[in-house]
Amino acid sequence: MNFVLIGANNLIPIEIALKIANKIRAKERFSAYIVIPMWPEGNPTGAPTQRILFWQKKTMQMMYETIYTALKEVGLENTYEPQDYLNFFCLGNREVPDVNNSSRNTETSPQFQLQALAKKNRRFMIYVHSKGMIADDEYVILGSANINQRSLEGTRDTEIAMGAYQPQHTWARRLSSPRGQIFGYRMSLWAEHIGTIEECFSHPDSLECMRRVRDIGQLNWTQYVADETTELRGHLLKYPVDVDRKGKVKPIPGHETFPDIGGNICGSFFAIQENLTI
Repeated sequence: MNFVLIGANNLIPIEIALKIANKIRAKERFSAYIVIPMWPEGNPTGAPTQRILFWQKKTMQMMYETIYTALKEVGLENTYEPQDYLNFFCLGNREVPDVNNSSRNTETSPQFQLQALAKKNRRFMIYVHSKGMIADDEYVILGSANINQRSLEGTRDTEIAMGAYQPQHTWARRLSSPRGQIFGYRMSLWAEHIGTIEECFSHPDSLECMRRVRDIGQLNWTQYVADETTELRGHLLKYPVDVDRKGKVKPIPGHETFPDIGGNICGSFFAIQENLTI
């Protein structure tokens, strides 16, 4: 199947991957933490959403394979793996039942049954609608554009964004990690989503921090999908795909679909008009 002429030509994902690859070749650290919705807006089993998830998986794999290629070029493919530099996360919540709430509903429609199952298992995705990026605890950009062709093509959706930094809190001025309001903003977001603050979070570029946040996200996902309902301490979940050392992305065995509501996590290639999904 030829995907070359599909028409999605915005450069943000490949630029992130190439930045990491260039840092690897320079023997420098670089870490990217990307938070996305568990599934795009809409029905996760529907054709348009499944097509978006299909391209999302392809994009992830392209980025991870770019990183693996750089690791192999410098002979580090057995020392590090692509997820030591790049990880994807989503947000979710799970709460123990309220024993005082004994409400019942006898609705039997298929859609309601899915909702009832999610309610029974007390797990819900938190939809990520914010668009923003924090770079090096020095610069922040916030706006309306999604990382997709519709937002970034320049001839379709109208978007707006603003960027900000503090001149007295830059790497060039301090010759060390900035500790201004942008650093504080990132740390507050991490505290909210992870549910704790650890010393390594002050150095997000470090391998220790990347692996620690990934481990926390994996533990949260395991708790999110477990049969037993327990209270989630944080909301940050590692995005539920398996990434091997060569950057190949595939479903997690036994967890190929989203809990309760279904839909292939890695998407499906339905034959629909492509500009609906890019």
